[in-house]
Amino acid sequence: MKINLYQIIQYIKFLLKSTNQHGVHSPFVYNLITNCFYDKTIYADYKAIIDYKKSLLKNYSKIQVTDLGAGSQVMKQQVRRVSKMAKNAGSTIKRAKLLYRLSNYFKPKTILELGTSLGIATQALSIGNPKANITTVEGCPNISKFSKDYFKKYSLKNINLITGDFNNEIEKLNTNTYDLIFIDGNHQKEATLHYFETLLKTVHNDSVFIFDDIYWSKGMTEAWETIKQHPKVSVTIDTFFWGFLFFRKEQLKEHFVIRV
Repeated sequence: MKINLYQIIQYIKFLLKSTNQHGVHSPFVYNLITNCFYDKTIYADYKAIIDYKKSLLKNYSKIQVTDLGAGSQVMKQQVRRVSKMAKNAGSTIKRAKLLYRLSNYFKPKTILELGTSLGIATQALSIGNPKANITTVEGCPNISKFSKDYFKKYSLKNINLITGDFNNEIEKLNTNTYDLIFIDGNHQKEATLHYFETLLKTVHNDSVFIFDDIYWSKGMTEAWETIKQHPKVSVTIDTFFWGFLFFRKEQLKEHFVIRV
């Protein structure tokens, strides 16, 4: 991801405010940080995550892209090479490994992802908990077809990929219940707030919501700040690149800023 001046300033502020597990008095958050965020185990499944990304980085085929969201800050052209997309827009190996650990740690039975892209994050969530039932939504038909084929190639059988506009699709999905929701699509303030409000009815006490790129722009940060204040949200964790929300009624409202 291309870094802009706004993100640099926000990152400096983040570093000044952030901490590690020390000074975290919530047992739930402390355990999450020490046993998941900071878990240094080299899992055998990491090889599959690395292989998947490497394969994309070596794939020079071209895809005609339809951008329904805020689009890419790096790639503006409509026809893009898979290798370039994997390098610029796909999850990093480090973040894919963290998603794997989160899926492994929380063992979510139902996962919703908005923004499949090339499926790097989807694959990590899938192998983190093979028993999970994953629904992932991709707006661009050509990317969707590509990722569907890749999931088949890597024998990922617990993923249901839906092609469509997020607004339309979440209206059809909002009667479901999700244990984990990962939003990595349209990085615009109004859209992000709309997804949150619409999907709020799908969460339960132990659900986790993850927002990607909460410092993508001033608008995205404003959306994040608004969401944090929602009365149903009890705990938030800001890791700079992701924002985590929890709805645990037994927990006092608290906001954490954690270096990962």
